Amino acid sequence: MNIGGTESVFDQLRSWIRRKSPWVFHVNTGSCNGCDIEILDVLTPRYDVERFGIKLVGTPRHADVLLVTGPVTAQVKERLVRVYNSVPSPKVVIAIGNCTISGNVFDGSYSVVGPLNKIIPVDLYVPGCPPRPESIIYGVAMALGYIPKKPLEEVNRVERTKTQAK
Repeated sequence: MNIGGTESVFDQLRSWIRRKSPWVFHVNTGSCNGCDIEILDVLTPRYDVERFGIKLVGTPRHADVLLVTGPVTAQVKERLVRVYNSVPSPKVVIAIGNCTISGNVFDGSYSVVGPLNKIIPVDLYVPGCPPRPESIIYGVAMALGYIPKKPLEEVNRVERTKTQAK
């Protein structure tokens, strides 16, 4: 509740808890399962994201973050919107893998309705086919504010400087 332009103590506490201990719900919208295997790898003892407080939950009603993999198919489009609406606000949506971002090899298929950002709003993209577990962890950390987001111009400037130095 926002009273007189300031956040209440309860709202501040709730936002701190969500940032420090995000619960994640995973949705597969028709992928080849490559990205799904990498998400499961993130949960294993080798990467152990639970040390950051990140926990996979079984229902979108308990989730703070929605991880979506695969191209959005016509069959799952309505269910995906229903899942998105079930996640309480504020919510973060992360598109994992090239298929979710652009359709990749499935683009133009009769059953693919488009990339994820045409169906629901996306906060962060993690590209790759499949993306490495480190990239997924980095993306979730960036979406939650653990790592500051860099403007695209700054990233391009750094990359040009590295190329010119070679």
